[in-house]
Amino acid sequence: MTKCKLVLLRHGEGAWNKENRFCSWVDQKLSSNGITEARNCGKHLKALGFQFDHVFTSILSRSIQTAWLVLEEMGQEWVPTQSSWRLNERHYGALIGLNRAEMALNHGEEQVKIWRRSYDVTPPPITESHPYYKEIYNDRRYKCCDVSQDKLPKAESLKEVLERLLPYWNEKIAPELKSGKMVLISAHGNSTRALLKHLEGISDEDIVNVTLPTGVPVLLELDENLRPLSRHQFLGDQEAIQAAIRKVEDQGKVKPVEEK
Repeated sequence: MTKCKLVLLRHGEGAWNKENRFCSWVDQKLSSNGITEARNCGKHLKALGFQFDHVFTSILSRSIQTAWLVLEEMGQEWVPTQSSWRLNERHYGALIGLNRAEMALNHGEEQVKIWRRSYDVTPPPITESHPYYKEIYNDRRYKCCDVSQDKLPKAESLKEVLERLLPYWNEKIAPELKSGKMVLISAHGNSTRALLKHLEGISDEDIVNVTLPTGVPVLLELDENLRPLSRHQFLGDQEAIQAAIRKVEDQGKVKPVEEK
């Protein structure tokens, strides 16, 4: 049976990941820790013998920077790379810039979990009065998309992320895999979760519990029809990965009061 290898990667830690804020479409570079995560990911993939034929990223800097660092560590800087807004992080609308733990304190942990993890709940849309509206929609990168700016989202559920991602998957990425190419997708937590849901047939209810830490490669082996041969697997130190997953899950919880 023909086996296609697809590696999915949530970008390395960004400044707003560290500050526990909804980053979404605000463009952020990697933190110093995120740079280390990306380099370590590249070293690990090189040690495992991965040789990529094509790389896909979003048009957000943290996704692109992660791919660059991974390829540099692997000695594969020459591998063709293609970027699309369709691989962008989920658009969190009016929640952009807000601190998750503070929101949990104000709205409850369950509501924050619904906003972060649910499949079909869309947060309140961003409006022109939002402090990051102009920074996002005046950015030149969004004048180069395959849709007009007025058609770009103002907020998205995970379901809507999958809907805007699938045309790109079907037209650009899937043909590469079907032709026998090894592909790396350096994207974001939610665009990667959406793709995993599609490929593995994860239910609307179970996708809530799928968590991806930053800078950890995920291997998915597919048959010639791009159906998974086994469940996705995290590559690396499994104990450290589980600790990183717990850290991501705790971001939406009320921060414990430190004893003085």
